[in-house]
Amino acid sequence: MRSEELGETLLPKRLALPIFASDPLSSVAYATGEILLVLTVGGTAFLYLTPWIGAAVVALMAVVVMSYRQVVHAYPSGGGSYEVVSKNLGTNSGLVVAASLLVDYVMTVAVSVASGVDNIISAFNGLADYRVLLAVGFVVLLTAMNLRGVRESGRAFAAPTYLFIGGILLMVVTGLIRVVFGDDPQAPTAAFGIHPAEGGDNLAGLGLLMLGLRAFASGCTALTGVEAISNGVPAFRAPKSKNAASTMSAMGILAVVMFIGVTVLAMTSNVHYVEDACQLTGVAGDCAKYTQQTVIAQLASTFLGGDNSILFYFIQAVTALVLILAANTAFNGFPLLASILAQHRYLPRQMHTRGDRLAFSNGIIALAVVAGGLLWFYKADVTSLIHLYILGVFTSFTLSQIGMVKHWNRALATETDPAVRRSAQRSRVINGLGAVTTALVLVIVLITKFTQGAWLAVLAAVVLWAMMRGIRRHYDTVAEQLAVEDPRAESAKPSQVHGLVLVSKLHKPTLRALGYAQAFRPDTLEAVTVAVEKEATAELSAQWEAYGIEVPLKVLDSPFREITKPVVQYVREYRRSSPREAVAVFIPEYVVGHWWEHLLHNQSALWLKSRLLFTPGVMVISVPWQLASATRADRPARRAPGAARRGEPTPVRDVAEPERI
Repeated sequence: MRSEELGETLLPKRLALPIFASDPLSSVAYATGEILLVLTVGGTAFLYLTPWIGAAVVALMAVVVMSYRQVVHAYPSGGGSYEVVSKNLGTNSGLVVAASLLVDYVMTVAVSVASGVDNIISAFNGLADYRVLLAVGFVVLLTAMNLRGVRESGRAFAAPTYLFIGGILLMVVTGLIRVVFGDDPQAPTAAFGIHPAEGGDNLAGLGLLMLGLRAFASGCTALTGVEAISNGVPAFRAPKSKNAASTMSAMGILAVVMFIGVTVLAMTSNVHYVEDACQLTGVAGDCAKYTQQTVIAQLASTFLGGDNSILFYFIQAVTALVLILAANTAFNGFPLLASILAQHRYLPRQMHTRGDRLAFSNGIIALAVVAGGLLWFYKADVTSLIHLYILGVFTSFTLSQIGMVKHWNRALATETDPAVRRSAQRSRVINGLGAVTTALVLVIVLITKFTQGAWLAVLAAVVLWAMMRGIRRHYDTVAEQLAVEDPRAESAKPSQVHGLVLVSKLHKPTLRALGYAQAFRPDTLEAVTVAVEKEATAELSAQWEAYGIEVPLKVLDSPFREITKPVVQYVREYRRSSPREAVAVFIPEYVVGHWWEHLLHNQSALWLKSRLLFTPGVMVISVPWQLASATRADRPARRAPGAARRGEPTPVRDVAEPERI
């Protein structure tokens, strides 16, 4: 796609919802399960806390969505939390948010894909041994889809997301109707008891409080990805802020309704969901080989006709699909944020480059590589990965809301219009409430998850923060060194140019390099060879005289049979003796057509170039000689990717004429 076609990739709301909101929408598939996993530490004794914890998660979701609606309107350029915090709390705080979000986006991909694979295995237990292979394969598929472009990936992912929403709502409505009319369906695990963990059934006071807080922290996974819309505002059609805010509201309403419905059904059907299947009592056979169904799978089996019904497989299929596609939220958020950071010189500039389809290809590939590595290392286990999750997102939530409060304070200090002041004061209250609430949750998450693996996420964010500061420091240093101070002095011509042609033997590439060097008309010119073998050097000198070459041949001694060191030393000594002169080094090189031929040629030239480039006042010039494998004169040239779409004709190379030396 041409750069001018960027406007055609902008998203309507119906496509923006599945692209940017698939993560928080899909989290209802595992958020309730994560709450139950924690509460079953005490057997069934503390499951009564489920509705209270669910209500707290819903209230938090409402506060966060309302808060981010203010961010969308106040900062529509797409920086989201990073931009808010950088402008209001300073650069260092902005980098904390950026590092936290980048880590969280990686975890979003890993957790979403692993959870999707879990749902596939719930329907097809025989695939359990291929868990890691399936997970990494889905990451590769998502990467390929996103490299096709934002709009194309949105079209591909829209149907599964809407089918998931419809399927969950169908299950919730069906289940509630059955419960209201006196039916009392029980989950497949309702008859199982639960062994409490050691001391888990005797919790009271502080222990019970910590258990509830830990369950709440796990349930807060339902909020991951909420900020992605604020990062992706530039991808919306105009009016961008209004459309983004509407999409965020729709996402919040749908997520809350589905989460409440799943939690209510799980409570009424007595779903038992544990971290270790051997905690369950009454399991037939070896408990270690028993594969638990996910909460969604149990509810679908309970309320939609059993685990062999069409609707059961439909729910499992769309749940698995949307969980895997939920990673698409990160595949859009991560590259966008990385692009902004690269533009601000905190990440390598390549992250700001758009690919052939106007997607930020380098950011997409970087995300896929890191997330795939995590899935392989943790064997695609959701329980292991979930502990590294959500810490980063609540860090960004908290700092961005504090930044928004400061933003409204600054606006109110200069605003005199009563209506605008009332709106700003209302927004400040919303963001203030969001700051207090998310800060409290951040503390809870940090306390309850730190020792269970969240310290790794903290360490990764700290390392990333330090790396970004180092990259910016490097770019600033380079810019300072390259800045022009005295144009006349810095563009002054050298007193003269000394040409130097490197010679290994007398052949066509050497003669071409000599001719090319003479065409440059340096003030002085000489050829240089290194005497590694006396016989070969003597033969070269004899040939040089026999051909009558006018350029003098300088022979450098090499008692230790080195090539690079004598040449570099000779060039540096020349520069020390004539500091106002420039040295142009001409190196004849073979151009080959096969990758394996690179291993057989030009290694000495490559090493020489790498050393000479560090010498001030030295210009290194490669003089190529194309071998037959490189020219391919009798074959048409390959067309570049996308040439057919662009209407480019197929290029045809003319047969090369013989070289005349």
